Amino acid sequence: MLYDRSDCPISASLDLIGDKWSLIIIRDLLTGKQKFTEFLHSPEQITTNILTDRLKRLEQAGLITAEAYSERPLRYAYCLTAKGRALHPVLQALCRWGNAHLPGTWTPPESFMQASESQLDT
Repeated sequence: MLYDRSDCPISASLDLIGDKWSLIIIRDLLTGKQKFTEFLHSPEQITTNILTDRLKRLEQAGLITAEAYSERPLRYAYCLTAKGRALHPVLQALCRWGNAHLPGTWTPPESFMQASESQLDT
């Protein structure tokens, strides 16, 4: 078995991205954030140790890549791989569901809801 719980695709996906923070980081990458400090300024207020852990996990899973942009101090910029960008429709569906069923949730920008994978390659 390749996954923690089972070979069920839902269970296996949740093993990878089902924690509280991974999809928030993917959302932020889809909307243009790239640097550690940018992720820290998201409204959900992720802590530095959790952010560090999730970025490493997402990189190990092949969803993001890290590229050093500063040597002193060593700092990285993160970007989605094709595998990570493929989660965009999943996040769009979660937004639509949340807006329809969870009163008080904010409406995502139209650019996020309409953007195709090819538009998010930057």
